[in-house]
Parts: sequence; C-alpha cells; structure tokens
Amino acid sequence: MVDSMGDHKLVVVREFDDGRDIGGVGKLEKNCEIIGSNNKGTSIFTNMMMGEGDPLCRIRFYPLHLMLVAEQRENGELVGVIRGCIKHVGTKFGGTHVKLGCILGLRVSPRHRRMGIGLKLVRAMEEWLINNEAHYTFLATEKNNFASTNLFTAKCNYRNISSLVIFVQPIRYAMELVLSQDVKVEKLNIDQAISLYDNKLRAKDIYLTDIDAILKEKLSLGTWVSYFKQDEWRGLHSKEKDNNNNNNNNNNEDIVSTSPRSWAMFSIWNSCEAYKIHIKKSHYLLKFFHRTLSHARDKIFPCLGIPICDSLEKPFGFLFLYGLHGEGERLGELMKSAWSFASRLAENMKDCKVIITELGVSDPLMEHVVPHESSMSRIDDLWYLKKVNGSSTSDEDDLGMMGELGNVVVDPRDF
Repeated sequence: MVDSMGDHKLVVVREFDDGRDIGGVGKLEKNCEIIGSNNKGTSIFTNMMMGEGDPLCRIRFYPLHLMLVAEQRENGELVGVIRGCIKHVGTKFGGTHVKLGCILGLRVSPRHRRMGIGLKLVRAMEEWLINNEAHYTFLATEKNNFASTNLFTAKCNYRNISSLVIFVQPIRYAMELVLSQDVKVEKLNIDQAISLYDNKLRAKDIYLTDIDAILKEKLSLGTWVSYFKQDEWRGLHSKEKDNNNNNNNNNNEDIVSTSPRSWAMFSIWNSCEAYKIHIKKSHYLLKFFHRTLSHARDKIFPCLGIPICDSLEKPFGFLFLYGLHGEGERLGELMKSAWSFASRLAENMKDCKVIITELGVSDPLMEHVVPHESSMSRIDDLWYLKKVNGSSTSDEDDLGMMGELGNVVVDPRDF
C-alpha cells in the first residue's frame, strides 16, 4: 500500500512496522498531540508510549486491525499515522448485523499539514477497510474541529449520522457526591450483565453485537446495578439460591422480569491501563482547543478549566462509564449513585484523575446524567458514516440516510 504525493515531496504510505517505527511514531504523536499552550509554556499530550509503549493499544481489541504510517521517502521521517479496525454492530432497523470499518487516531505532523497527507492516509485506510468487506466506514470527531469536518464531509463524502455529548467529571468533585444510604449498588456476574444488555440495548439505534467480548476484556472492571433498598430485586440472587441446578437461562430471565420500579446499570472501562495523559508545567487555568481526531485527550482537557496541581504534571488516566441504562421515575438519584461509586473506585486506582462517559443526544439518560453540573463539563461530539459496500445502493438501506441516530451505544474500545 504505497502512494506518492506531489512532485517535490514524496511520501510513502505503508503498514506500521513494530520493529522500526516505535521511535518515529512516539515522536510524531508527541508533536501532534500538543493541543494548546499558553504564555507560561503549558502543553498537553497523550502518552501512549510510556514504558515499552504500544501505539496499537486502541485497536488491538479487534481481530481485524491495521495501522498505517506516512513516511518521507527522502529521509525516512514519519509525518503521519492512522489506525483502523473492523467490528460488527446491530441497529434498531433489524436485518443482518452491519460490518463497520472504523477510522481512529489520524495524525499529521504540524510541519507537514495542508499537503494532502491526511487525505492520502484516509484513502489508504478506506481501501483496506473496503477490501475487508466493511459495509460502512465510520469515524468520530468533536463538533468544533472544523478542519476534520471539512476533510471528511467535503473531501471524503461522509455524512453526519449522530450527535453525542461527552461528560467529564474530575474525581475530586465527583467525590463530593454522597452515596445515598437508600441506594444499593451490586456487581453483576458476566452472564447477568450479558443478559441485561442483550435485552435492553437492542432497542438502541446502534448497539454492540459483541458486548460479551467487551465485558470479558481485562480493561472492563465490571458491571453494576443500582436500585433502592426498599425495592427487592429477587432475580439478582436467584442463581445463588439455585446454584445446584443448571437452569442459568431462566435465572438470567428473572433478572429482567423482576427488575424494580427504578434501577440503573453501568459498566466501567479502565483507560488508565491503556494510555496516560500528560500535562507539562502550569499552575494556571487550562483553556485549550481541539486539533486532532477522535481521541480522549482531545475531548478531556479543553473542558476541565481547573487549576492544575502538582499531581497532574505526571501522566494520568481516567475511568470510562459505558453501557449506561436505566428505568423508572427516580433514575436521576440512581445515576448520582453511579458517579459516586465510580469516583470511589477511581480514588483507589493509581494515576486516575477523571471520570468520563458519552451519550447520544436522544438517549433517555441525557436528562439524568449530570449529577454535579457546576463541575461537570460537556463536549459535543459527532459521528460520521459512509456506505462503501453492500448489495443494494438504495437510500432506504443506507444508515447514513436514516436521519439522526441519537440513541446509540458508545464502544469503550474506541474512546
């Protein structure tokens, strides 16, 4: 997969080579991911290269994945990088599952931008995704990233299919949320979590078909439910009572059928173990702007707006709440318990400083998710899609033509 660009600047787009490219990618990522600086010399970047480093850490979870680099032919310098993977998702429109080709982590060296390198990397990744029979190519970027929006809509013909909001809560503020004595938080086993998610998430516009695999990943710390102690949830403990029989399917069905009047569930992904975020030198307020694509770092710090303490000058991570779902009139109280529980879990985890979640704008939980509005920040995120394979060319079968898909399940592996 090779492409040359321009008459005087030749660039080769090729597959990442673990043996020769680690140093070059680390240098490129560091240069690209400074998202802002003030007159006191503050900078922020994502540190995926700590220790032994793993530039593939965001895509290794997928059986089919690829990382491409753009290399200057003249001197071998790496001036661009892009990551991609393929996964299956379901939709509320029924039919077969959709094979989605995801584009992640596009970076171009600041000195080599506006030369078409980003476009060439995207085209090369799209070619790989199409050759691997993806039905659609997909990407995400924050709303105010106008350069990215222009690249993908004007030059690559992507359609905006979903608007989302990312919520960011510094742990020190989340700790102020008192876990109500009236609320019970219980951890589910894997079978119970899968049963609940299979039952509840299929009503979403877009949902994950491999939620079982995600829940079993080592970065997934578990799934919890919260409900009021006055409401018994008999199905949660039916397996314990009947552990001498093998009727697990009926037990899992009981979890759904015996759910209380108000309840919430959530899973927690430990992004601290995947990569760290690094702030350098400042004790002033952060006011930074987004410049790169689809990465948690881009989304966290422009919105924090808090003084940086000495502990934040070291690389740190975050917990991501995913698979959020809830029902009942008192759902808001239960969502507070979820944030409170996650903050106490994070307090005991090394280098964890913030808690994050993301919801589609039409998700029923949107009105309940903000437990401490003065300290929680919001960032607008956009999903884009393009149909690239399929037996039908009809607009009726094109997800990109279905209108706003605002109630979706966010994949923690992509964040």
